[in-house]
Amino acid sequence: MSTAIYPGTFDPVHNGHIDIATRAAALFDHLTIAIYDRPLKSLLFSTQERRAMIEAAFQHIPNISVATYNQLTVEFARQIGAQAIVRGLRVISDFELEFQMALTNKKLAPEIEFVCLMTGQEYAFLSASTVKEIAMLGGCVAGMVPPHVADALQAKFKAGSDRGEESVKLVSLRD
Repeated sequence: MSTAIYPGTFDPVHNGHIDIATRAAALFDHLTIAIYDRPLKSLLFSTQERRAMIEAAFQHIPNISVATYNQLTVEFARQIGAQAIVRGLRVISDFELEFQMALTNKKLAPEIEFVCLMTGQEYAFLSASTVKEIAMLGGCVAGMVPPHVADALQAKFKAGSDRGEESVKLVSLRD
């Protein structure tokens, strides 16, 4: 049985992530979406909130499961018996980072393959930072995220939580 993981912070999950995961699930017998819960960046959503949003987005795909982890990605992949790590590529700068990570992971775990899938053209502009900034500024994120994620974004910014605006990396949408 072929097993892969699709790791990330998914803060929040958006349609580009969903595209990559859905396509990866068609390539492997089982795909685990692996939510990293100790990133070196500010998060808008807690690990539990991110997990719930991802589980809701993929409840209709039986060979996808969701897990959280807080160790090296290759160690988590070994722990669950994954043979591959799946990542998505949107732009050239993604390739540079993913290439470096792939080589590092190959050095740490030569038995685990690194598979990159190109994003669908309709999602090439999407990033979690962009989605969060649009939502923070009151813009419409329909078509960028599932409806339940749009609702969660709206609620998070409406509540004015202490994890609101200051946890959003601005990307230039105010210009």
